[in-house]
This record gives sequence, structure tokens and C-alpha cells, in this order.
Amino acid sequence: MRGATWEFRAHIVNTKNGTESVEVVGGRPGDRTIRSFGPERIYAATGKRSASSAKAVAGQLSLAEAPQLPFG
Repeated sequence: MRGATWEFRAHIVNTKNGTESVEVVGGRPGDRTIRSFGPERIYAATGKRSASSAKAVAGQLSLAEAPQLPFG
């Protein structure tokens, strides 16, 4: 979503089946939407935004593969 900004809200682990998700809140200016993603779909923010988000994550490890802070 272009022009959207997101903030971390929670890291969730389902104790019954072991699945994990990361909740974020934000969206476009004036919005306050909550979304959930698997940790494998979350990537660290880089300094500049590129023209293509696909190019921005190419070759980059997700936070599930290379966490910068420990989950939990």
C-alpha cells in the first residue's frame, strides 16, 4: 500500500498449533487499520524506499529468517 506507514503492535504465538503472526497498526494518513502477517513476510526497514517493493526485498532475509530482536 503506497504511502502507508505501519507500527509493530504484537507478536502472537498460538499455543495450540504453534503458528506465529505479527500484528501491525497504521495505514495511510488518518487510517488506523490492524493487520496480521506471518513473520516470514516481514522485512526490516531500509533507509530509502525504492521504486519497486519487489526489488526492495530481493535478496533480503525476512525477520523470521534473520531476526534483529528476539521474538518472545
